[in-house]
Amino acid sequence: MKKFFLLLMPIILLTSCDSAPKLSEVCQNNKQLCQVFTEDSWCKTERKHVIMTSVKLNNSQQDIDKYNLLLAYEAYGKCVRFAKKIEHIKLKGKKSLRVENYLKSQVLIKTLSNQTQNSQHPSLLFYHWSRYLDQNALSNFLAMEGSGVLETPEGQFNLASYYIKVDDAKTLSLLFHALELYQEGDQINNEIFSSLATIFQGDNKVKQAYIWLKIYHLYSPEKESVTEKSLINFAKTHHLKQSLLDKVAEQTLANIERSTFKAPRF
Repeated sequence: MKKFFLLLMPIILLTSCDSAPKLSEVCQNNKQLCQVFTEDSWCKTERKHVIMTSVKLNNSQQDIDKYNLLLAYEAYGKCVRFAKKIEHIKLKGKKSLRVENYLKSQVLIKTLSNQTQNSQHPSLLFYHWSRYLDQNALSNFLAMEGSGVLETPEGQFNLASYYIKVDDAKTLSLLFHALELYQEGDQINNEIFSSLATIFQGDNKVKQAYIWLKIYHLYSPEKESVTEKSLINFAKTHHLKQSLLDKVAEQTLANIERSTFKAPRF
């Protein structure tokens, strides 16, 4: 299978807008929500996102916010699961704290999953299929294909997550259409870029694979999975004209960010 996991990774959109409320301000009015996970030096960003998403759900009670909170719990749990493995010579108690936070995240995921089991929201239908292999949820989700409810970047990406198992061409069309649907100023799911690169590389279309790897690096330079060095090595290995492909990647990303991207032929 062509790295299906790439399309199932949690998507957490973290904002850093200066106008966003500070965590301390939010916690003054939402003390209980801020005390769900004990504060730690690790996973601060993930914990903050859990709190902010919890507050939003508390105010809205919308299914989309329940879905976003599930993803936030997952991201926090994944982070703290790694952190809890780290031994502390002077602060042994930290390890126990992280174990408690991790276990709590798993309980919260299970509880909210149970609460949303019968939801017909497309994102939650996809969630229950991708995490629990709920075939009824999958059937209901796929029945929405072609309707306006899935005419969003996330809806198209989630459809691609299903079709990647059976149809590369359709998967590419869905991923490209997801990029067409972004509006200027939106935060883009960078897993679309890495997934496109994976599919093209699997089909031995190395030029296209390089372009999307470069776009991924340009958009998310902090990610260690793709670096300037790895891009140089990839280009050398496949005898590519790197400077030309870099320009194509830069222009393509600019088009996506300006909401002028059009799906290419492939």
